[in-house]
Amino acid sequence: MTISTSASARPAFEDLQVGQELPPLARGPLSSAHLMRWSAATENWHRIHYDAPYSADQEQLPGLLISGSWKQQLLTDLVSSWLRPDGWLAGITFEFRRMNIAGEALTARGTISDLRVQDDYGLVTCDIGIINDDGQESTPGRALGIVPLAGGPAVPYPCTLDWDWGRNG
Repeated sequence: MTISTSASARPAFEDLQVGQELPPLARGPLSSAHLMRWSAATENWHRIHYDAPYSADQEQLPGLLISGSWKQQLLTDLVSSWLRPDGWLAGITFEFRRMNIAGEALTARGTISDLRVQDDYGLVTCDIGIINDDGQESTPGRALGIVPLAGGPAVPYPCTLDWDWGRNG
């Protein structure tokens, strides 16, 4: 399985721009062994994630399904690893719109869609999602990161402040 990520540091909030892309996070191709290990680790014993004959014959699926919780982890890792070490992931939302199956390579990607200052911190909203090796989107969403401003206070941990991340738009 190929694992790739960027080791570059996150730029300062003041250097970020709407439209800027986060370094993509690629995983895969994911094998049935990867899916079985994830199922075991999360104690998700639905057979569509590890039993190929059952998945095809009983559920009429195109193959073993990649778990939604695995895709959730991939998106969370994309944003949180980009924000570290000084920023924090404050919120994430996404939708499962397409199945992903064993054998696919998946890439989590993100683009900055909004930048604001609130309560002496920088808020970074990103449009995020997962695409397969054919470029098909399966899991679109949004994430909110909180980062310190140049010369501003550190983002508190745990970050319990009430952040408005544009739920109205």
